[in-house]
Amino acid sequence: MADVERKSSDFNAWRFAIAPMMDWTDRHCRAFHRTLSRRVRLYTEMVTTGAVIHGPRERLLGFSDPEHPIAVQLGGSDPKDLAEAARIAEGFGYDEINLNVGCPSDRVQDGRFGACLMREPALVGDCVVAMKAAVSVPVTVKCRLGVDDQDIGPALDDMARAVFSVGADALVVHARKAWLQGLSPKENRDIPPLDYARVYELKRAWPEKPIAINGGVRTVSEAKAHLEHVDGAMLGRAAYQDPAILLAVDREIFGEEPPASDPFEAIALYEPYVAARLAEGLRLHNMTRHMLGLFNGRPGARAYRRHLATAGTRPDADLQTLRDAVGLVAREAALDEAA
Repeated sequence: MADVERKSSDFNAWRFAIAPMMDWTDRHCRAFHRTLSRRVRLYTEMVTTGAVIHGPRERLLGFSDPEHPIAVQLGGSDPKDLAEAARIAEGFGYDEINLNVGCPSDRVQDGRFGACLMREPALVGDCVVAMKAAVSVPVTVKCRLGVDDQDIGPALDDMARAVFSVGADALVVHARKAWLQGLSPKENRDIPPLDYARVYELKRAWPEKPIAINGGVRTVSEAKAHLEHVDGAMLGRAAYQDPAILLAVDREIFGEEPPASDPFEAIALYEPYVAARLAEGLRLHNMTRHMLGLFNGRPGARAYRRHLATAGTRPDADLQTLRDAVGLVAREAALDEAA
């Protein structure tokens, strides 16, 4: 890194990650992403403390061993409940407990958690204290620059001070404000302007603490540029909508060979997982909906997506349905080579 010293053994855990995304980063998505990169850090969808404590835990928290390294993201603001939820999640084998201080939806505002906690850094610090006392794995926070009319200078500084002073292991900053009134959650992902420089500034103030950046990072090359200034880069929608970019992560970020050389090999690696889930009674679409963008930009990609969006959603869709979709791309690739 260009302008700060760091202990690589402490910081590499957060060097590259895929953001927690509601309705997207479920266990099937994560299993698929793992065929593209061994090293990318995976996050669950946000799960509330109430759901963890009182809900169907296996459905909410279950994951497969190859998903490691994997973090669970919790939503909540009661230190006692967060401690209990963290303890339960650690029991499932998660490598990290992450607290959501960035989601701007009405639901989380009503529950006094998510981005509205940017106004209560002391409470967030209390939550970190409680979770740290309950578990032995790293406890981290994912936040925004601020909310509404907050000044992003003191807002972010106050949050960093509150969590790092009580032992938070890392801070992930979505480099935008969140507007709790007037913008939808979708608009909050695009309309508030990005301010990467503010996150770089925070890193200079905390050289001894891992700080990762999130928001608008679209490619592995952009992630590498951010890594000149911070300790980690987190991709969100780009990693989901164009998952083939993850094939470059292990080589470009970690200097290692990826598990698959191309999208075709990645699907071959994913097939045993798909077959196992089908045998459990799940529908093919539960797995393949996360793969629609895998061949973006290649001849046959549209036919592949169409096949999975039609035949792949039928109750009797099976592994051959997936293979047929892949065959539409493979056929075009063979024609290109013959031309």
